[in-house]
Amino acid sequence: MHLPVSRGLVAASLLAALVAPGCVSQKKYTALQQQNADLTKSRDQLQVEKTALQQDKARTEEELRQRLASRSQQVNQLNQNLSGAEAQNAQLSTDLKDREQRLAELQKKLVEKDQAVQALRKRVADALLGFNAQDLQVNLRNGKVYVSLSEQLLFKSGSTKVDPRGQEALRKLAAALKGNQDVNVLVEGHTDNVPIARGTAGMKDNWDLSVLRATEITRILTEAGMAPGQVTPSGRSEYMPVAQNDSPQNKALNRRTEIILTPKLDELFQILEQN
Repeated sequence: MHLPVSRGLVAASLLAALVAPGCVSQKKYTALQQQNADLTKSRDQLQVEKTALQQDKARTEEELRQRLASRSQQVNQLNQNLSGAEAQNAQLSTDLKDREQRLAELQKKLVEKDQAVQALRKRVADALLGFNAQDLQVNLRNGKVYVSLSEQLLFKSGSTKVDPRGQEALRKLAAALKGNQDVNVLVEGHTDNVPIARGTAGMKDNWDLSVLRATEITRILTEAGMAPGQVTPSGRSEYMPVAQNDSPQNKALNRRTEIILTPKLDELFQILEQN
């Protein structure tokens, strides 16, 4: 069985053999001692350098591990951000498609509404053919159909009773609108700025005159078949003139009744609320 022999023991044995009496001179012995010391010093220095290199290596490896961990964390964060951005982009794309679809629906309904208003105007105008254009006009304004009837066609001065010729026009209008529940009807009475005669029964001023005329026209329209909930009477008195009240002709223009036909826009409002 062989036992390991340390380098120091070998060196000591060799040194002992060399310095044995009679083997070497004192000078050689001293040189060998110095050489041994130098070798020991070199060995110690090498050991120090080795330890320093090992420490540098460990430190460098740790720094690399930390940098790698940091980069990995950054990559994970970037991937999470990218996933979030992709999800958000997908949601925005879906929302955009929904909005585009609702916009297309809205545009379609607007076209249908304009077509309906044009058709309504034509139907009303055709029903009221034969009346003097100065007494009855059918116009299209702001997406609504305006039927303007002069006082001369409808009423005697200061009266709220509709003349027979005016009743005929109103019944024809009611017949054209009968059964069409998609149209709201607003009856507006208008006057000039001349005060009513004192003592006129049931009236205090032009407010009363305009409202009572509108109510009488509403009554005729509903008696002719229009749904009562579809027609609304209102009075504007002298405060919405179409001309200055500075001549008999202009005052006659202001003494009028306007029947305003407005298509119901429930579907349009529903689409707008979705946006």
